[in-house]
This record gives sequence, structure tokens and C-alpha cells, in this order.
Amino acid sequence: MSNQGYLLLVEDNINVQSNNKKILERRGYALRQAMTLAEARGIIAEETPRAIVLDIMLPDGSGLDFLQELRRSMAIPVLLLTALGTPKDIIMGLEAGGDDYLPKPYDLDVFLAKVAALLRRSAIIPATIRAGSLTLDTASLTAYLNDKDLLLPQKEFALLQLFIQNEGKTMSAEYIYEKVWGQNMAGDENAIKVALSRLRTKLKGSEFAVIAVRSEGYCFERV
Repeated sequence: MSNQGYLLLVEDNINVQSNNKKILERRGYALRQAMTLAEARGIIAEETPRAIVLDIMLPDGSGLDFLQELRRSMAIPVLLLTALGTPKDIIMGLEAGGDDYLPKPYDLDVFLAKVAALLRRSAIIPATIRAGSLTLDTASLTAYLNDKDLLLPQKEFALLQLFIQNEGKTMSAEYIYEKVWGQNMAGDENAIKVALSRLRTKLKGSEFAVIAVRSEGYCFERV
């Protein structure tokens, strides 16, 4: 399976990491492992995984916060594997963007079935989005205009992806900020204006424009 990407295990319990590694490698899965969120971020920056098995309580932060951070730019399937197992915990995990949830202790056969389902889901997530002269690689977070890398930072990439997926639709500044920055705008539209200005400059030469619609928001249109 190594030629089809890897599964990232983010877990600080050495015994859990070791047991899961053994059982998954016996099934032929290619794995990478992280004991902290910092390690996970470094691994993902090198190469995007097909899916992630993520603990919630980690030494350098909350897995839920990490998941919400991830969801601002990536659609990687995530299984939350954690000792937090109340109905409220499960709801919070799924609402944060988890695709599935498995409380500890868990049955290994159930774990394997959930991992297999997670990887099946990863196969149907589009890795490439195309719109006219624009191409977005959602795995590497790279955008191309006429096959030339636009060198977009993460927020500009997420902004462009949101626009392409909502072409012709006017979206409010509040909605855009919530989707791209992952929080309420709280009346400060400056971050959006700065990102839009930079994005407009990089899109010169394309058939697209970001149009400001008075009192309504912004619309991504072909011109």
C-alpha cells in the first residue's frame, strides 16, 4: 500500500502506538507515527497522508483543535481514537470534523474495520479540482494557473478553493472568514481584504475575477 500513500498514527501512548503499528503493518498498511501534534504537523508538511488516526489528549495540545486547524485546508479522513468516550465527547469530536470516533479501550477487529472504511473514504475525495485555467491540488495545497505554480500560502489557497467551489455565488465576508480562518470575523474584515488583494494580483491573466458586491460580500466570476 506504500505506493498509494500512508496512514498517520498520532498517539502519545507508547503501548497503543506499538500495538496499532503491529496490527496495521500485518495488514500491509504503510504507516508513519507521531507522538505529538508538532511531529504530526511536520510529517504532514512533508507529504499528505491518506488518512489519520488521531488521539485527542496529546502532550502539546488538543487533537480537536488540531483537527479544526486541519479542516480549514484539507479533507483528509480522520478517525478519533481516544479515552474520551461519553456521548458528549463523541458529538464534539464529530462536530469538530472527525469522520469516525472510537473510544478506548476498543476491539481490534472494530478498529481495523474503521481504518479500512476510512481509507475507502479517502479514495473518493478529489485530489484535484479544475476550473478553466486553474488547477488545485488539494493534497499538496498547490494552485496552478496554466500549469504555473501560483505559490499561494495556506490561507490564500483555502480562499481560492472556497471561491472555485462556489463560483458565481455571492458569499458574505463573515461566511468567508468563518470557512477560511475557522472562527467568527468579529467585525474585522481587514484580513480578508489583504488576502483578496494578494489573490487578485496572482490571478491576473486568468479568466476569473473576485467581484465585490456592495453590502453583500464577494463573488468569484468568469469575466
